[in-house]
Amino acid sequence: MASWNVRLDGVDQRLFLALLSRRKPWMDRLMRGVTVLAEPPVIVAIALILASGAIPSLAPAGLESLVVLIVSHALVQFIKRVATRPRPRLPVGVRSIAQTPDRFSFPSGHATAALAVALPLVGAVPPGLTALILGVAAAIGVSRCYLGIHYPGDVVSGWALATLTWAIGNATWFA
Repeated sequence: MASWNVRLDGVDQRLFLALLSRRKPWMDRLMRGVTVLAEPPVIVAIALILASGAIPSLAPAGLESLVVLIVSHALVQFIKRVATRPRPRLPVGVRSIAQTPDRFSFPSGHATAALAVALPLVGAVPPGLTALILGVAAAIGVSRCYLGIHYPGDVVSGWALATLTWAIGNATWFA
């Protein structure tokens, strides 16, 4: 089991360093802007607006987004305190481009939150808009690695957690 973890950690490190090596000033600005979309005040506001019925046709999906966001956030915070994986150690000369909300890295709360709000909208919006919403959620996850504050495995785990929470919600709470 330990050798499997070492191999996974090695893959995580290589992917993380490969992404960092491709930084560009214009991309730094873009990724900072993208990641803000999943900051707690922003993502909660988006979910509340959707759930409020401001766009009546999206109110049911908005309520589902809000519930999935709350449940997945609670799970993220619990897992972070159990796993206690530290934030990535950056190579000499490379700096983090964003502030970290806490000292734990696994799973990515931003990646989880973005997909937790996006997934319930999948069936409620036209296909072109679905692709855009899921694309933004994916970009938020990638931005967390690019900014130097999450390993790719943290992001993928966050996406998996959001997907699982949404799927369970669909099967039980919103059936």
